[in-house]
Amino acid sequence: MSRRVLILTHPTRPAAVHTAESVASGLRDRGMTPIEESEVDDGDIELAIVLGGDGTILRAAELIRGRETPLVGINLGHVGFLAESEVDRVADVVRRAAERDYVVEERMTLDVTVQRPDSDELHHGWAINEASVEKSERERMIEVAIGIDERGLSTFGCDGVVLATPTGSTAYAFSAGGPVVWPDVEAMLLAPISAHALFARPLVVGPDSRMSVEILARSYSSAVVWCDGRRRIDAPPGSHIDVVRGAEPVRLARLNLAPFTDRLVGKFNLPVAGWRGGREAP
Repeated sequence: MSRRVLILTHPTRPAAVHTAESVASGLRDRGMTPIEESEVDDGDIELAIVLGGDGTILRAAELIRGRETPLVGINLGHVGFLAESEVDRVADVVRRAAERDYVVEERMTLDVTVQRPDSDELHHGWAINEASVEKSERERMIEVAIGIDERGLSTFGCDGVVLATPTGSTAYAFSAGGPVVWPDVEAMLLAPISAHALFARPLVVGPDSRMSVEILARSYSSAVVWCDGRRRIDAPPGSHIDVVRGAEPVRLARLNLAPFTDRLVGKFNLPVAGWRGGREAP
């Protein structure tokens, strides 16, 4: 039986295309079958190897959604928090893929539901990093009410609200002032964006909670719900948005089992000089 491996790369980067050719050649040498995006629906896929930044990895997750295929990212971008390896270790990634020398880690996702005021139809979305409720007009705020577990919590005007997973805590939610949450923590985050309010702090809620945002009827602007910045759902005034833990996790092939702390320090180039590992100074 053919061991099919999806190779997905950033199409406008010559270096990425060249690296993809090298990966495909290495897989063939090990008896595996590299496939392209157009061949995804033609059978089972053992693994997805993604060459690019986090945006390309999110696109790959969208392509293989509904399968149990794990994906491994090779960073060709800037930060690349979702990537597992750097471009100078491509040969090692190919070898370990062929040997199935990796551990599959499941990351929680979000399921998003939007109900508009003029219809009983529900509009559905999903996200790995975050669902962001954003104003659709640059010059106006949106007026929102937020709730947790079907209980109202606060109302305010703002530029938007980010509803994120722990994986997404280092993405948009981080830029909105939210906390960094370790990926093995089962929780969800809510972070207002530029809220005009005395109480508009980021929130961390349990994995079985329901986070809700209502676009108030008095809002001067409509909103847009973006799922991972890729999939759009319009939300006019009067809309109700619910976000819960996703029914289907994303599966990441882990090659490096170092603690998340090491990844955080490396990706953000954090200064750790002076750290003594808990030992008392002489």
